[in-house]
Formats: sequence, C-alpha cells, structure tokens
Amino acid sequence: MSESENEDTGLPADDPSSADGTPPAEHSPAGDAGAAPDAGRRRHFVDLTPLRVSPAFARLWIGAAVSGIGAQLTTVAVGIQIYDITSSTFAVSLVGGIALAPMVVAGLWGGMLADAFDRRRVLIVSSLLGWLSTLSIVALSAVHSHLGTTGGLREVWPFYVATTVNAVAATISGATRTAVFPRILPAQYVPAASALGGISMGIQLTVGPALAGVLAAAIGLPLTFAVDAVLFTAGFLGILGLPALPPLTEVARPGLAALRDGFAFLRTATNIRAGFLVDIIAMSFGRTYVLFPAVGAAVIGGGPTTVGILTASAAIGTFLTGLLSGRVGSVRRYGVAIGGAVIVYGACIGVFGLVLLLAAVGLFGPTGPSWDAVGWPALVLACLALAGTGASDEVSAIFRSSMLLTAAPDEMRGRLQGVFMVVVTGGPRIGDLYAGILATLVAAWFPPLLGGIVIIALVAVILRVLPSFRAYDALHPHP
Repeated sequence: MSESENEDTGLPADDPSSADGTPPAEHSPAGDAGAAPDAGRRRHFVDLTPLRVSPAFARLWIGAAVSGIGAQLTTVAVGIQIYDITSSTFAVSLVGGIALAPMVVAGLWGGMLADAFDRRRVLIVSSLLGWLSTLSIVALSAVHSHLGTTGGLREVWPFYVATTVNAVAATISGATRTAVFPRILPAQYVPAASALGGISMGIQLTVGPALAGVLAAAIGLPLTFAVDAVLFTAGFLGILGLPALPPLTEVARPGLAALRDGFAFLRTATNIRAGFLVDIIAMSFGRTYVLFPAVGAAVIGGGPTTVGILTASAAIGTFLTGLLSGRVGSVRRYGVAIGGAVIVYGACIGVFGLVLLLAAVGLFGPTGPSWDAVGWPALVLACLALAGTGASDEVSAIFRSSMLLTAAPDEMRGRLQGVFMVVVTGGPRIGDLYAGILATLVAAWFPPLLGGIVIIALVAVILRVLPSFRAYDALHPHP
C-alpha cells in the first residue's frame, strides 16, 4: 500500500508492528492484491498469520478470549444470583435494561476517549474499572451467601449498580480494543483478525455460560465470580503488552464538538453507515433468544435444557465460521459479502420460525416442558437454523468490522467503534422488544417467520439503492 493510500485510509505509513518490536510484516501492495500474501492459496481454515506477525495482537487476542470467558461467566451467574435473591424473572431482566442507557453513553464517550488519548492507556483504565466492579460483585455475593439465611442482603440494587459499572467499562474497552487492530497489524491482515475475533467470541459464548452453571453448583456463586476476577488477569496482561498508541493527528478533546465531528463524518461515510444499517435490521427483526423459554416449555418442549441447547447452537455456528474463515483475506467486495450474509441470516431466522409453526400445529408430535417430552425433529431443525444464523452473522461481522477499520481514518476509528458498540447494544434490545410483543399478540413462531422475510426484503432494497455499498472494493477502501 502506497503512502498516499495509507493517508487516505488513516493507516500509518510505517509498519504498525514496528512499535512493538515485531519484525516488519510482508505487505502486499494495494495495487497488486487486497489480501494477505498467501491469500491466493486455497486456504479454508482460519488464517493465523495475524498472531504470527504481531505478538502484540497475539497477546491482546489471547487475553481477550480468556478474560471474555470470565465476563460471560459473570453475566450468567449474576442472573442466577438475582433470581436466588428475588425469585423474579423480571428482576433478572432488569440487569440489561438498567445498563442499556449507560452503555449507549459509554459507547459514544469511550469512542471519543479512544480518539483523543493513548488507546493503551484508555484500555488500562477501563479494564481496571471493570475489574474493580467484578470484585465488588464478589463481595456482594459473599455477603449474601453469609447472611442470607438470617435475613441478610435482600436488596438487589447494589448488584444492578455493580453490573452497570461493569457493562460501562466493558463497552469502553470493546470500542477501544477493536480500534487498536489497524495500529498493530498491516492492513491486509485486518479481515483475518476480525475472523479470529469471531472464534474468540464463539469460545466465550460457549464456554462461559456452561462454566457458570457448573461452578455455581460446585463451588457457589461468590467463588464463581472470583474466577472471573482471576481470568481478568489474562486480558490485562495482553493490554499491558501493547505499545504506546497515541493519536496520529491532532484531534478534538472529548465533548460535544468531537461527537459532532464523528457524526458529521458518518453522514458522509455511506458504506460504513450502510453496514450499521444492515446490522440494525438483522438484530431488530432477527432476535430469537427471548423466545427460547416459551419454546422449551410449550413449542418444542424439553424445558431449560432445550433453552441451553438452542442458545449454544448460534454460538457454535459463530465458532465454526471463524474456524473456517481462511478465505476471507481474498474477498474484495465487502458490501456484497455483508448483504449476502445478512440475507442468509434472514433466511435462517425464517426457517426457525417455520419450524416453530410446524411444531405448534403438532407436526412433530406432542411436546411438554420435561426433557422426556421434547420434539426431537423440531429441536434438530431449530438448532441447524440457529447455527446458520450464528455462521452468517459472523461472516457479516467480519466484513463490517474490516470495512470500518480500513476505510475510516485513524482519528475517527474510536468514535466510529463507539457508534458500532451502540448499534450492537441497542439493536438486540429492540429485537427483544419486537419478538416479545409479537409473540404475546400472536405466537412464538410469528416474529421470526415475519422477521426473516422483512430482513431479506430490506437488505435487498439497500443493496439495490446503494450502488457504492454494493461496489465496495477492499483494494480501494472508501468510507
């Protein structure tokens, strides 16, 4: 990539890995190839080159994967803890509801911090804040465990406060961590790094919740939360291993002016904005998790075990897609890849709704809330459909993230990552509301069946009316 092209995309003209003391990576000129040097091989499994060419990225990735398992562990264990105190599902649901608005603010504010200050320092401070909030959850759980039998801590508001602070810290860290990638990796390896992120997330979403259930039963909730505090160390060490990452240009300090600049840039960034839009569409009309308890109780049957299996299916799809992502570096038409992946996502959501409809009319036989009364054909088909949603969503995520990181200038990456965090936080909440309302008014099968059709139609329209998004070329990235 020539210096002029580096300036256009906001990437440093020098080798970004040199700040870490890493030997210069093999860059492929943008005019010759838009992928890694070995992208021409018929690679199928995940490209591990980013882990080899950048020790800083390797440490950050490993640390995020390990500490992320702990974060998912705490997410599940907090729900168990609050239900243990209140015996109320509504009280459990408030964990996410209370944290939503602070997370939106944190995403925008954290993005500005990532643009204005050394990103390594922002990561250190936000991670320490998250660690302290986890330690406070450990203490609260220990107090409840010790005093619960004699009245003890019956109020749950301290847990809401601690989990909200934890969510805010995680949002800031997430926006900043991803914005770091183009500074420690050559640009041609960013898609592979995004795919590795999908593997990491799949591991977190599969291992974390399962580990929470096992540990909560085996050693109790206080020690379960303490495991998260210990696993956090791996993520923190990965952050400490980063080089200094100060702003490359003069940027506005955090405030309304910086936020206005970010949104002004986004108004001109048609392709990035289209990526955000298709993700909002997918999450708003294609969320299914809120339906799982009803599905396990009355539609497919099997009770809580079915809920766990359905939840894991999408995570497995995400993990397998990351594992088989070796060809992503050779893809140039990001807009087509994103649009196609989300259309497949919509189709899988529609299939899931169709399976629920067929189960509801008795095609797969009688079902009930016990595991002995599960409708096996329906469960298998539903799991396959959900695995498809995880796989297609991961393909979309790889190319949306790569577009955002390579087409946006460095001084805007933090703020755009902040907006991205708002999108990925707010979209699912809207989706939960959409699915919950329609399932209550009609039936559990209706929101995914209708949502799948809506997703396919709206994304097809976007691809039609936005030719620049459809024609996006990774060799010539343009926001």
